[in-house]
Amino acid sequence: MGEIKENLLAMYERMYKIRKFEETTVKYYAAGLIPGFVHIYMGEEAIATGACAALNKSDYVTGTHRGHGHIIAKGADVKLMMAELFAKKTGYCKGKGGSMHICDFSLGIMGSNGIVGAGHNIAAGVGFALKMKNEGQVVVCFFGDGATNRGTFHESLNMASVFKLPIVYMCENNYYGISASTKEIMNIKDIAVRASSYGIPGIEIDGNDVEAVNNTTKSAVALARTGGGPSLIVARTWRQRGHWEGDPDIYRTSEQRQEGLKKDPIILFPESLISRGIASKSEIEEIQKRVSDEISAAAEFAKQSPNPDPEDLFTDVYA
Repeated sequence: MGEIKENLLAMYERMYKIRKFEETTVKYYAAGLIPGFVHIYMGEEAIATGACAALNKSDYVTGTHRGHGHIIAKGADVKLMMAELFAKKTGYCKGKGGSMHICDFSLGIMGSNGIVGAGHNIAAGVGFALKMKNEGQVVVCFFGDGATNRGTFHESLNMASVFKLPIVYMCENNYYGISASTKEIMNIKDIAVRASSYGIPGIEIDGNDVEAVNNTTKSAVALARTGGGPSLIVARTWRQRGHWEGDPDIYRTSEQRQEGLKKDPIILFPESLISRGIASKSEIEEIQKRVSDEISAAAEFAKQSPNPDPEDLFTDVYA
């Protein structure tokens, strides 16, 4: 029970950290302190958390334009992340990447990416390298439902299947690609059936259930580590904000939003832990306080950090 409780509370802490980071991002974006575009991960925290909890530090992930959750779940420093969003010199990419292009190769974070579907082929390249190294590492490729209609999805799955690459494809199905409902742009109901075209396992799960995500990812990771090749996991979820921050979100009804909020993993998971006797209310509140303090410190670090110098335009142009 001790180790199980520790793992479950660790997942809740990571989920809550993502939520507080995103709430803080929304606040400072509205205040004009964060430039560019931001795509908020609120509502989807259980997917990144459950998936990355099944990985080792030496494993890899590729993210998306809605990538804050993937990066935090893999263990990134929220101070450096917040500074990057603020376009400060102390950020992960020295203020040059912004919200959609954050990397930390030391943690296996191969980058979030502003191009829809770009992570598929990056993951294929990483997966091919890992197969050649043969050290038992895997890569989890995160992407949205809309990206499964892009050529990169099919190219990557085909190559991964043929060469049995150690990749776990994690589709975050929030039912909308920007404003287009999956009902309007797909002639299938279950995206996981697309795995059958490539002869690999495909499974659809409740992406709001962090334990289900974690257990399913563990099985897929075990298959990949032992040479069994890739899997496709489709996690049903709900993004609570518009596609980008500032999106009026007129394409979803108030009824849909209310139904989506009923599935909020940040509310349901701690309620489940308490009702099952795994954690007490005070333990949950202690985690919330610790995380809130950490995110507040990260925001203060970003605000106090220096802006890039003009000559920084000419650095890091080439690898």
